[in-house]
Amino acid sequence: MTRRLALIISLVSIAVAAGIVAWVLYASAFNHWLAVHTGTVNEPGPYYGFWSGFGSDIAEFGIIGAIATAVYQIVKKFNCHEPGCWRVGNHEAAGGQFYLCWRHHPDYQGKKPDAELIARLHREHIERQEAIHARLREVHEQLTERIAQDGGGLAAPATRPPDAVPPPEGLRGGTAADH
Repeated sequence: MTRRLALIISLVSIAVAAGIVAWVLYASAFNHWLAVHTGTVNEPGPYYGFWSGFGSDIAEFGIIGAIATAVYQIVKKFNCHEPGCWRVGNHEAAGGQFYLCWRHHPDYQGKKPDAELIARLHREHIERQEAIHARLREVHEQLTERIAQDGGGLAAPATRPPDAVPPPEGLRGGTAADH
């Protein structure tokens, strides 16, 4: 456990303990303040003040909680995928599986991208795209040559190769009278 985490935990523990001690020492004043502000005293019936005052705000607390959750989820979606980093992750990594900030992206090596780095990465991207397209052109040319050699049709050949295994009995074509 790091020193910072231990310090935070100890400070929170001390604050909670101080609050409990203050509540015990001044219980009557605190309880009266709480009762007045939640609407449970000085009203015509039991808890009438609560349900017409503080208790009627429970729905608004739910709405505020839902909005806060939505904001958290949006921040979580767009922030850097490095655990503990709150920066916006707007740089793709691993083919778009992760979005990282400039500090955690492996291409940037912890430095903000400058013009030279951006130009180099752009050149590398263009080279990769050209290699992919060249390979696709090769495959396309091979397929068109093969189709031209086979007579121009895209249908499968009518005869089976000599080493092909015959289909199982139930999968042969035709009707029952043919077999």
